[in-house]
Amino acid sequence: MNDKFLSLLGMARRSGKLSLGHDAAVGSVVRNKAFLCVLSFEGSDRLKKEFTHACSYEGKNIPLLITDYTITELSAAIGSKAAVITVDDEGFAKALQDRYTDRKE
Repeated sequence: MNDKFLSLLGMARRSGKLSLGHDAAVGSVVRNKAFLCVLSFEGSDRLKKEFTHACSYEGKNIPLLITDYTITELSAAIGSKAAVITVDDEGFAKALQDRYTDRKE
């Protein structure tokens, strides 16, 4: 895999620092475990709206990254099908945000 963002996402998965799928991601956000929320652009508008609200609800300031990756691309990187992923480690979250920004420039 040549994409550094997806490679790092896979590494975070292998380290056990991700919550995958709707229910796990919501739980991570509600329990203040999430440091970053990653969504596929293919996720539904309802899903995007729900996580936009959840990540900023009651003073939360969890960065939300709606990527240009398909669900298939994200799923290949993490080894499990998911349109929404939370990163539950501050170091991985910062590195992923930096990698995504760098690849867009």
